[in-house]
Amino acid sequence: MIDILRELENCETIGISGHERPDGDAVGACAAMARFLAKAFPEARVDVFSESFADSLMRNIPGAASFIQEKDEDGRYVTPVSRYDAFVILDCGRGRIGGAVDFCEAAGKTINIDHHVSQGAGSGDVNYVVPTASSTCELVYEVIRAAEQDGKQFMDRETAQALYTGIVTDTGVFRYSNVSPRTMEIAGDLIRFGFDFPTICREVFFEKTYVQQQIMGRALLESIRILDGQCIFCVIERKTMAFYGAKSVDLEGIASQLMLTEGVKAAVFLQELEPLRFRVSMRTNGEVNAAEVCSFYGGGGHDRAAGCTISATWRDAVNNLAQSIEMQLKKGEASLEENRQI
Repeated sequence: MIDILRELENCETIGISGHERPDGDAVGACAAMARFLAKAFPEARVDVFSESFADSLMRNIPGAASFIQEKDEDGRYVTPVSRYDAFVILDCGRGRIGGAVDFCEAAGKTINIDHHVSQGAGSGDVNYVVPTASSTCELVYEVIRAAEQDGKQFMDRETAQALYTGIVTDTGVFRYSNVSPRTMEIAGDLIRFGFDFPTICREVFFEKTYVQQQIMGRALLESIRILDGQCIFCVIERKTMAFYGAKSVDLEGIASQLMLTEGVKAAVFLQELEPLRFRVSMRTNGEVNAAEVCSFYGGGGHDRAAGCTISATWRDAVNNLAQSIEMQLKKGEASLEENRQI
């Protein structure tokens, strides 16, 4: 745990950023942290930098509409502040915050709060990294509650709603293995603030636009199983996205849906970013360590959910990933056989 009020004491400008291609956990954590710090330090300027994200998150996460998204020709976020006294990195390391990295590097102090195992000890001057946590929003909740001493009250309805939305998206509405008893306790505390949590669950996790449904159907239709059906993969090229008028945010959830195929132990989804460059999303049932596979290509994440970017043809990318997946599957089978013999 960190005493964030002490760490940010006397700061007049504070920057916040989550990772590129922000999901519900990143957006929710940033919104909650910004609202909390604005209450704790009313005289300070608090800015959140973010790339675009799903409309469902914009509707359901209070404060998300105030994030700074405009960039100049050099890809730098537009803000009158040239240097922040402190910069808070949420749900990732400093290497994944995109256009906000210059602000982070120039800041007087950096604080990193994350739950990804591939992060190690963290990439800030002050770190709060807990891989066993369900989400970064869960950790931000703990930081806010820890700051509520001597009668101080920072948690409110809007902050609670932002945190709950992030937890919902990163736990698959409490279906994933990263859910712990503490996760459920926190969720229970948050819904006491009275927001419409059933609508949040439906809109941010289950509901999809027509374009998203179309691209999902195309992905499932063109998916291929390999390694005796234990691995499934799909590639969506730029020409396919152009045909449907789809954006990157419309591809969320495809890897998870592929993983629901019977007999599959690893699902790999590739999105073409540009010729010979693909973004990889990987999901597994736990028998394959997704973070270990993706870290070889400079990516990371969790044991069962990770991602990376690969420069190659999609066939070479799939072949290379399949080799790593097959090695882990064989290793697991060998270990299981040893246990049987014992």
